[in-house]
Amino acid sequence: MTVLNHRPLLVLAALAASLICAALIVLLRPLLQRYALARPNARSSHVVPTPQGAGIAVIAATLVVACVYALAAGEPIPLMLFGATVFIAATGFLDDVRTIPVLPRLLLQAAAVAVVVFSAPADLRIVPAIPLALERAGLLFAGLWFVNLVNFMDGLDLMTAAEVVPTTAAIVLISWLGGLPLAPTLTAATLFGAMLGFAPFNRPVARVFLGDVGSLPIGLLLGWCLLALAWHQHIAAALLLPLYYLADATLTLLRRIARREPFWAAHRTHFYQRATDNGLTVPAVVTEVFVLNVALAALALASVWLNSGIADIVLLATGALAVALLLYRFSQQKVSQASRRA
Repeated sequence: MTVLNHRPLLVLAALAASLICAALIVLLRPLLQRYALARPNARSSHVVPTPQGAGIAVIAATLVVACVYALAAGEPIPLMLFGATVFIAATGFLDDVRTIPVLPRLLLQAAAVAVVVFSAPADLRIVPAIPLALERAGLLFAGLWFVNLVNFMDGLDLMTAAEVVPTTAAIVLISWLGGLPLAPTLTAATLFGAMLGFAPFNRPVARVFLGDVGSLPIGLLLGWCLLALAWHQHIAAALLLPLYYLADATLTLLRRIARREPFWAAHRTHFYQRATDNGLTVPAVVTEVFVLNVALAALALASVWLNSGIADIVLLATGALAVALLLYRFSQQKVSQASRRA
């Protein structure tokens, strides 16, 4: 059966993940308030102590619902993906409650990404002209960076939802165009639903945060779904969907390296953080990021629909221009009315 035959299943899976996630957050929040409180510091965007760890609910709802529905449909979620997601979530939880040094943390994350990348069937290729081992090594590096950049970008209320919701929705729609098998489609649908269940608790001012226990496995699952797009030769779509996150995090890293700053240390110099420092409100920043991601999702869908190399180049250039304009806007200091009159 094709993904089209499973449309009702995908809708039910998303709904179930949303309800389960919301219920788990309600149950977990008192415990998180007691044992996993994120206190404000010089690099924080929040000003009051806020419980973190709601990612437990997001990941639990995503994995449980996806696995149950996938088994019912006869196309189970890869066991290695399930195990790696649980492992990296546990690593994130440990880092939330007791900080892990940088090098061991990266090695643990790399182990989880490596399990996903190297356990994939050998016939899943992006560029068949290069050796398989070289391609998989590149994917390991890219996957490790993607997992971390999702964590880095989880610095404002609703920011991760503004990225994940349009991206996963687009992945499901692309699958309906015949672009993906059921397993990554179902994973995207349940992650979409779980993030919708989380969003009401994280809207400004947030009552709970994801924590590393949420952002790291979300990065792993979302990265796997995007990788599935690339493996099925929808490379432009796989680049367009996370383009804002990729640009903000990568340019920030390169800027910090160029300035010889300790780039591995926590900071608040991402473009979206600079936007709030420059006078934009958190809801305004998140709304603009969400609108941009919806536009990128539309471009990704167009690339799959048109299935043309020339169209892919035009769509990628359009997406890059839109991202560049928003990054430029975020980096500009807002001028007050009083300053203008002066």
